[in-house]
Formats: sequence, structure tokens, C-alpha cells
Amino acid sequence: MSSESLSSTVVWLRDDLRLDDNPALSEAASLGRPLTVVYVLDESSPGVRPLGGATKWWLHHSLADLAAGLEATGSRLLLRRGPAAGIIRDLAQQTGASTLLWNRRYGGPERDVDANVKACAVQRGLRAASFQANLMFEPWTVRTGAGGPYKVFTPFWRACLDAPEPRLPLDAPERFPAPAMDAEGNLPAGDALDSWGLLHRRPDWSAGLASTWQPGEAGAHSRLEDFVDGPAEEYGTGRDLPGVEGTSRLSPHLRFGEISPFRIWHTLRERFPEQAPADVGIFRSELGWREFCWQLLYGNPQLAVRNYRPEFDRFAWQTPSDAELEAWQQGRTGYPLVDAGMRQLWQTGWMHNRVRMAAASFLVKNLLADWRLGEAWFWDTLVDADAASNPANWQWVAGSGADASPYFRIFNPVTQSKKFDAGGRYLREYLPELSALDVKQIHEPWKAADAAPDYPGPIVGLAESRVRALETYRRLKDG
Repeated sequence: MSSESLSSTVVWLRDDLRLDDNPALSEAASLGRPLTVVYVLDESSPGVRPLGGATKWWLHHSLADLAAGLEATGSRLLLRRGPAAGIIRDLAQQTGASTLLWNRRYGGPERDVDANVKACAVQRGLRAASFQANLMFEPWTVRTGAGGPYKVFTPFWRACLDAPEPRLPLDAPERFPAPAMDAEGNLPAGDALDSWGLLHRRPDWSAGLASTWQPGEAGAHSRLEDFVDGPAEEYGTGRDLPGVEGTSRLSPHLRFGEISPFRIWHTLRERFPEQAPADVGIFRSELGWREFCWQLLYGNPQLAVRNYRPEFDRFAWQTPSDAELEAWQQGRTGYPLVDAGMRQLWQTGWMHNRVRMAAASFLVKNLLADWRLGEAWFWDTLVDADAASNPANWQWVAGSGADASPYFRIFNPVTQSKKFDAGGRYLREYLPELSALDVKQIHEPWKAADAAPDYPGPIVGLAESRVRALETYRRLKDG
């Protein structure tokens, strides 16, 4: 078939589940041709990482929200499951498409799938176009003077800030073209969302997630408005206090592309048109860290399974006992800050960033467990687990990553707890068995054992495990 004889458009959505500032959808709307908007649940293409339980829950609700939004604007969302390249190829032929549109991805296996689809489209005489939608600074555009990728965040972010301002976001089209039909005049058949089994029903552990989050585009924009109206101006200090609402909680919405970083960036610009408070700049740098993580993944597709620093292949990780690993996963280590964080994660699918660092440090340094064990657990339980930030942050804590935390930085969960949750507000929220303890006792409950009989004692000593970790790291350093 030649492109002249074809007359419809296919937009293939992935981690960009929004109508606002969606370049692929905006381009499709401008073409005015019959439109197929499709999401493919691809769990079988080589190297594509299957979703964890918490992200499956989020995806279900996000797709339901997106489908409703498309229907309200004259379109529909088609769901298909299987290897994406074959599905997109067949769907284009079925609907007589002349144009395939999508927003770019940056993981290695995903780029391979997209390149395959593009090659097949070109071979068939179709137009295949991709757009910048989910990163403000694409990996190949930010390079050192020598032409290579940055390995340290600060110069990376400085280079980003010296680059042209991120583009303005695109408003959502008011209407979309009517859905495309097949050769028989029927709408292409798709899957029912419930048939994908993304929601775990036996048992249904999602009550805490549902009470904490509103997946979807409206929820994302509501979070952004709440943030700029409140915590943004005090983000620099508030972000470190787990017992207060001091962060944006936009991370799961960004992970699924329910809001774009361009929209967030320019909303901050509009809200603080003059010299932005330093705290707003700190938040922007957190957006920059997300961009940095994606650059790392772009150049290191095996980031979730392979040490970024090859010398760590010789590191003497210890295999934790089943009891130790389960104690960490279940929030029963005996250290309140770690335990409160792990229980917050289990209940809500999210953990405060300061606490994430403490919980991760405890696993990889106090227990000397391989960082990949923690990365896999977070991948399954975090609603914001994405392919770049999750492994990059775990490797940062372990010391094996780019711009990594130095080997001698071992978070003391007691010190961290006393400093950032002095009154024990966060601890009491997630550790009710410690609620009766006063502010002097709650950070070290083993010193008040009779007052907290239901809380476990420490599974490892902080002082001796710190010495063991430092010795292990020194042996690696000394070669």
C-alpha cells in the first residue's frame, strides 16, 4: 500500500497517559484523520521489564481515567495485550493507517521495540514520527565538553540550566477526530481492562493505595496545584520532614506520564514569575535528578541488574537470612525510622524520600545485602517505581552508581529519626505499638522494652554493622 491510499492515524501511548501536553495526541488532532489511540500491555518483548504489583494497580486506574477523558473528547482508548511491534503493525494495517505517532522512550529494550516498529512502518510506506514528551532534556542533547555522558549530577544539571528553556506545554485538544474503522466499517476489537488482571483481588491489599492516591490526569494536576499553593515555597526544609506534607508527591503521576515535566516546570515559572524562592530551585533540581537518572539508563540499559561501577562486581555482599530480609520488608527491624518507612511503603505504595535513603542504607550497609534485593522489592511495591530512578537511586546508596553516595556515608536511622522526626509524629503514624512512648523513648524503643512489648528488638547492632560495612568497602577500595 502507498501512503496516498491510507487515511487514518494511530497514536501509540505508553508512559504518557494524558491529554494535556501530549505531543503525539496533539499532532494527531491537527491531522484531522480518523484516529486510533492504543495502549499495549507488552510483557513479552525481549528485555522489557514486567510491572510490579503496585504499578499494575496504578496502571489499571490510570487507563480507566484516560479512557473516560478520550471518550469525552470524541475518541476512544483501544487496549491490546502482547508483543507491541506485531500489534502496532497489525493495527495499522487493519485500520488503513498512513501515520504512526508516539512519544519517545529511553530504555534500551523499549528503544529496540520502537526502532522495529519504525522500520516496519517505513518499509510499508507509512509515516512514523516520535516526539519529546516525558523528558525536558533528552539524553543525547546533554553532553560533556568531550562529548560523553555526564557521570556527576551537579555539572549535568548546570549544563541543563545553561541550555534553552524547556518548551512550553501544549494544551489538550478540545476534540479529537472520530475513531478509525476497519475495512468492514467496525471499530477494531480490544481487550476489556478488567481482563488484564492488574488488580489483585485475592487478597485485595490496595485499600491503603486507594485512600492515598487519585491516579489519572485530574489527580496529577490537583497534586501540582496543592504543591504550588503550599509546600513549594518551603520545599528545601519541608522535604526532609517525613511527618509533614512537605513534598509534591508527583512522582507516580510523572512515572505514568499523567502530567509532563514541562507542565510542572512552567507552572512553577508562572506561579513564581520573579526571582523564584531558593526552595523552588531545589525542587527543580529534583526534576533534574529524574532527568539525570534517565540519562544513566539510556547509556546503561542494564542499570537494574548490573553495577554501574564495574569494581563493585568484586564487592563482598552478604546474603541476609530469610528472617533478616523479611524483617526489613515487613518493617520489623527494631529501628523505628526504617520500620515506619517500610510500613508506609506497604500501606500506601510510597515512602518519603529521606526515609527511603535510611531504609536502603540499612539494607545494603548494615545488613550488607546486595542492592538488587532492595531494588526488586521497591520495584514491586512502589507506585512510582520507574526503570531509571529506582535502580539509579539504589546504586547511589550502595556506592556502585554514578555520583554515588561515598562508601563511608552510612545513614544512622536513630540519628536521622531524632533529627527529622524529633516529635515522633511520623513514627506514631505507622508504628502504633510505639504510640505510648514519649519523644525521648520512641527513637530507641529497646531502651524502654517494657513500654513497647509488641515491638521487636534490633535485628543487628548499628555500631558493629557499621564497622563491618566500612571494612568491606575498604577492602574493595584497596583492591
